[in-house]
Amino acid sequence: MHYYIITGASRGLGKALAEAILRQPGTSVVGVSRHATIEHARYRHQPLDLSDILAVENNLHRVFPQWPDAASVTLINNAAVVGEIGYLGEQPNEHFNFVFDVNVVAPAMLMNTFLRTYQPLSVPRTVLNISSGAAQRPIDGWAAYCASKAALESLSQMAQKEQHLRGSGIRVRSLSPGVIDTGMQQQIRAADGRQFSEAARFADLHASGQLATPEAVADRIIGWLQHPVPEQEQVVLRLADLP
Repeated sequence: MHYYIITGASRGLGKALAEAILRQPGTSVVGVSRHATIEHARYRHQPLDLSDILAVENNLHRVFPQWPDAASVTLINNAAVVGEIGYLGEQPNEHFNFVFDVNVVAPAMLMNTFLRTYQPLSVPRTVLNISSGAAQRPIDGWAAYCASKAALESLSQMAQKEQHLRGSGIRVRSLSPGVIDTGMQQQIRAADGRQFSEAARFADLHASGQLATPEAVADRIIGWLQHPVPEQEQVVLRLADLP
C-alpha cells in the first residue's frame, strides 16, 4: 500500500491531491484538516487545526501510525494561510503567530515526526512542502506569507541536506505550484488595493482565465511524485520544472 499524509485536504489543492491519489488502486490517504469533505474506503480524516500548536503536538501520533505493509510513504505539507492582507506596522501582532504557526511551525513539526517515524523504513519516503512564488519575491501586504514560505523553503533545503548526510534515502522537496483557482485567490482578489498594490493584477489573472485548476495541478504533482527521482533534481522546484 502506498500511504499519503496530506494537510489541508478538505478543499483546494489538498482535496484535489487526495482525490487524484485515491483514484489509483493500492493507495491510502490520511487527510489532516479541520473538516472532512472526502468519503472513501481508503481515506481517513484526522481532524486538526494547524493553528493550534498544542493540539498539533498532542495529535502527531495519530497522523503518523506504523504501516508494516507500506510500499511507500509520502507527506504533503499543503495547508497554508495568507492571513490578513496589510502592511507591516498596521497589523495586529497575533496575525504573525497565526500565519507562521500554520505555514512554518506546524509543517516543521510534521516533517520532524515523519522523519523520526519512517527513517528506519527501506521503502521510498518523500516529504513535499507546497511553497509559493511569494517565497522568492517581496509582495506588499503579504509580509507574513512571503516570509513564512521562504522559511519553509529553507527548512526543506536543510532537511534534504541532513537526510543526504545520513544516507537515509528520504527525498525532501519544496514546490511552488503557481497561481491556482482556490479560496485563497478569492481572498486575494478581494483585498483593498491600498494594502496590496498587485490586487488588480490578480483580478486580471482570474478574469482572463489564467488560473490553473486544482485538479490539473494535482495530476502534475502526483505524476511527478510517482516517477523515479532524477539524479540532479533540485530541492526547490516550480511546477514548470516537473517532467
